[in-house]
Amino acid sequence: MFKKKTVEQKMKEQDRELRRTNRGIDRDRVKLEREEKKLEMEIKKAAKQGNKQACAVLAKQLVALRKQKTRMYATSSQITSIGVQAKTMNANMKMANAMGATTKTMTAMNKQMDPQKMQRTMQQFEMENSKMEMSEEMINDTMDEVLNESGDEEAQDSIISQVLDEIGIDMTGKLANAARPSQNDPSASNVTDDEIERQLRALTG
Repeated sequence: MFKKKTVEQKMKEQDRELRRTNRGIDRDRVKLEREEKKLEMEIKKAAKQGNKQACAVLAKQLVALRKQKTRMYATSSQITSIGVQAKTMNANMKMANAMGATTKTMTAMNKQMDPQKMQRTMQQFEMENSKMEMSEEMINDTMDEVLNESGDEEAQDSIISQVLDEIGIDMTGKLANAARPSQNDPSASNVTDDEIERQLRALTG
C-alpha cells in the first residue's frame, strides 16, 4: 500500500520537474543560437554573391528562428515564475500552520490565566515585601541602638581623659580657667579655648 505523499514531497518533485524543464529549454535555446549564427553567415555569403532570392529566404528563416528563441525566453521566465509562486504558497502555508498552532497555545494559556487571581497575587507580594522592608528597618534601628549605647560614650570619655592626663593636660583645670578670664589679659580665655580645641583635634583626629 502506497503512502500518500506529503505537501513537502510534492513540492520537491514539482521543483525538480520545473528545473528539468528549464534545463531542456536552455539546451534548445543554445542550439537555436548556433543555428542563428549559421544563418547570419549564409545570408552574408549570399549577399556577397548577389543572390537576393537566397538572402530573402534565409532572412525569413532567421526571423522565424529569432521569434522561436524569444518564445523560449518567455517560457523559461514563466516556468521560473511558477516555481517561485509555488515556493511562496508553500511558505505561506507553513506560516498559516504556525500561526494556527500559536493561536491554539495562546487560547489555552488565556483559559488557564486568571487576571483577578494574578492581581491578588501581585498585591499580596507587595504587601509582604513592605512588611519585610519594615522589619529590616526595625532590625537596623535596634542594632544601631545596641552599638551606640551610653556606656560606649562613657568609655570614650574615660580614654580621652586618660590620654590627656598622660600628656599633662588637666581638662578640668583648663576648663575652669577658661570660665574665669584673666584681668591682665582679656583674651586669655580665648587662647585657652583654642589650645584645648587644638589638643582635642590632635587626639581625635
